[in-house]
Amino acid sequence: MEQLVPANHPGGVGRQRRLSAWRRRLPPYLLSLPAGLWLLLLFIVPLVMMLSMSLKTCDPASGACVMTWSWGRLPHSVNLYRAQFVTSLIFAAAATLIDLVVSFPIAYWIAFHGGRRKNFFLIMLLVPFFVSFIIRTLVWEFILSNNGIFLGFLKHNHLVPSGFHVLGTGFAVVAGLAYNYLPFTALPLYVAIERIDRRVLDAAYDLYANRRAAFMRVILPLTIPGIFAAFLLTFIPAFGDYVNQEILGGTSNTMIGTVIQNSFLVNSDYAGGASLSVVLLAVSLVGIWLYARLLGSRTIEEYL
Repeated sequence: MEQLVPANHPGGVGRQRRLSAWRRRLPPYLLSLPAGLWLLLLFIVPLVMMLSMSLKTCDPASGACVMTWSWGRLPHSVNLYRAQFVTSLIFAAAATLIDLVVSFPIAYWIAFHGGRRKNFFLIMLLVPFFVSFIIRTLVWEFILSNNGIFLGFLKHNHLVPSGFHVLGTGFAVVAGLAYNYLPFTALPLYVAIERIDRRVLDAAYDLYANRRAAFMRVILPLTIPGIFAAFLLTFIPAFGDYVNQEILGGTSNTMIGTVIQNSFLVNSDYAGGASLSVVLLAVSLVGIWLYARLLGSRTIEEYL
């Protein structure tokens, strides 16, 4: 027969303390349960499926895949599509640098001179991006077309040759990437600049620093974490993009994202597409690891 332990007994007090500790610890886990399940079902499970698919051998005719642990497919895919990887790297890097150069003055002006209308200016910056990604790219195609608003005006005034064209070139792809991913650069830069303590700038001016010296020695070093975060947030999606290349680029400007899209949807080569996706994932993880290694993991939470 079970013996009842009095509440004031040392064993009963210890049990109550453990139950009380569990009650205090349980609510945060319960609150994070929906997000954890969402992350598990929509991120972890597809990621594991993609990694396992990259190690399988698939029959394009039947679509059947068999696990063969084909580790050699990863380096083979990189060597096979080396040109597309290089093209994607160049286009993504060029678009990211353009966005950094364009976004930094905008973010700087909003942070230091926006006043009470900072939120309004940020919303105005983001309003064009409330439209669908595809529609924005199609509008960009219309702008860059041979007889569009931009080139049509230049050709009409004989400022460029009549046979000059932009669509189907790498410049059009880079322009589309830079336009579509501009907010991914501007927002982290704004957060980094907004966090700068104005008293630090006042101290620099008190020490006879001019505006250029204050910018180079105070503002720019303090915004390096935001610049790195903006670079990652822009470069990683631009590196794997295929919409801009499909609409604005030509056949000679194929990016690796287009190859992956064709592997899955056109050629039914799921294993090949998954292996290329794994390579892109590895590039992303290397960039995030470098960010955490050089600037600390805490800044990832602040800017990403």
